[in-house]
Amino acid sequence: MEEVLVPITLFISTFAMIFGIRYFSNKEKMAMIERGIDPGIKKVTPKPFISLKFGLLLVGVGLGLLVALFTVRGLFSNEMTHGEEGQAVAVYFGCIGIFGGLGLILSYFVEKKWLDKH
Repeated sequence: MEEVLVPITLFISTFAMIFGIRYFSNKEKMAMIERGIDPGIKKVTPKPFISLKFGLLLVGVGLGLLVALFTVRGLFSNEMTHGEEGQAVAVYFGCIGIFGGLGLILSYFVEKKWLDKH
């Protein structure tokens, strides 16, 4: 019985999500028309630092993986038990999060310094 419910629920929820997005998009456009705003015009704001942000994020993730690799190899022996494998995975995810976040923080400070200068 449960094998049948999962695909049905997945199909219904996907349909409801697509229908809801289209419905609310249409309502938004109708409200814009009522206020005299052209719904075809979208304000596009340039994002000059997007490549810097992604670059520093990926550098941070890479450094996090490298630090996690050396940490796991230093803390655990070559043959890990089942409990130690879970701890090693936690080290990897923790380092990825920390160093990825540090990359984004560094990106923020670089952007702020550049915007204050200009």
